[in-house]
Amino acid sequence: MNTKYLYWGSTGLVALLALASGTMYFVAEAPADSFARLGFPDYFRIQLGIAKLVGGMALLVPLPRWLKEWTYAGFTIDFGSATIAHLAVGDPLSDVATPVVALVVLLTSYVSYHRYSLTDAEDEPASA
Repeated sequence: MNTKYLYWGSTGLVALLALASGTMYFVAEAPADSFARLGFPDYFRIQLGIAKLVGGMALLVPLPRWLKEWTYAGFTIDFGSATIAHLAVGDPLSDVATPVVALVVLLTSYVSYHRYSLTDAEDEPASA
């Protein structure tokens, strides 16, 4: 599969998930109830909602490489922590599957990002 399509497809999915869930943290009751059930304070829902909105946009726009790396790191911590939190309170596997799948798609985006950016760097003409 072409690395460009794999990168943009997986990145688009992660960004869509982040933007949708970040928005839901502010407009729906279910996420607030879920945060309370997991034992998190309500202000953490607000912080995470803002972080997901900013991170979702950061994945889609051109940014310096170091900032993209931090965005990927933040989402890795988010999805990994969500998996652990759901397992810790004994949620059913259907609740645990969502952050695990998101993590797999994120890792696909990350790996294809590096391959895609290396391809772009090789295609650029060398400066004299």
